[in-house]
Amino acid sequence: MNESEHQNLNRAYSKSLKFAKSHYENFPVVSFLLAKNLRKHVAIIYWFARTADDYADEGNFSEGERLDKLNNFEFRMKQLLNGKAESDYEIALANTINEKNLTAENFYKLINAFKQDVIKNRYENFEEVIDYCKYSANPIGRLTLELFDIRSEEAIKYSDKICTALQLTNFLQDVSIDYKKGRIYLPKDEMEMLQITEKMFEDKENNHKLKQLVKHNVDRIQILFDEGKKLFPLLNGRLKVEIIWTVAGGEDILDQIRKKDYNVLNNRPELSKTRMLSLFLKSLI
Repeated sequence: MNESEHQNLNRAYSKSLKFAKSHYENFPVVSFLLAKNLRKHVAIIYWFARTADDYADEGNFSEGERLDKLNNFEFRMKQLLNGKAESDYEIALANTINEKNLTAENFYKLINAFKQDVIKNRYENFEEVIDYCKYSANPIGRLTLELFDIRSEEAIKYSDKICTALQLTNFLQDVSIDYKKGRIYLPKDEMEMLQITEKMFEDKENNHKLKQLVKHNVDRIQILFDEGKKLFPLLNGRLKVEIIWTVAGGEDILDQIRKKDYNVLNNRPELSKTRMLSLFLKSLI
């Protein structure tokens, strides 16, 4: 790499770090726990996922326009993997994939998940929701493991459980927000079994039937978190603390839902900075 290419790459990573730090998430995307040499790689992966997510959700675009944006994003992904990166972000992403030997399939799975968000807004059963998580959430965990050169099947299995649990937790956290976007991630067959109608979402009616369904989801998400914690002994150092902290955050959201009597329609659980710090200190223990 000549001096000019090196400068372009540094500029690209600098932009991705600024991008990541400018967006709010439940946890800092580029955490201080990450080794400095990895922060740029996490930031550019975040840029990729956040950009695709925005194409699926943000702005007043039609379904066709959103799919066009995502299809073009997928095309650009193929191009940068073939050494034809154009933008600064693409240059950085191509370098991260090559340098850290990341599995390209995980990026394509994420794009497929965002495409699904555009064309699918109801889920017939829990199996369909879990299948969505295989594309929308699990690839992030797998990429994180690969950044640390952790590639065992055992680690991947438990990482998938944690990521799925985090995604399902986010669905409960954002029930009202997703409904405004026209989406319901709670399974249709379970809603119908409990005679829960979409009118209840519209009216924000927190009746005992909806509470029962939310509690059922909280309980099975907790089981996934508990199973996923078997990943902890397979990790060490800062990554271990980071993952423990992240899981603690997800569990705290579930606990808030319990304390609010499963009223996710009228009470959106959030993690304050103070609460995040408290969870971090507990994670160290």
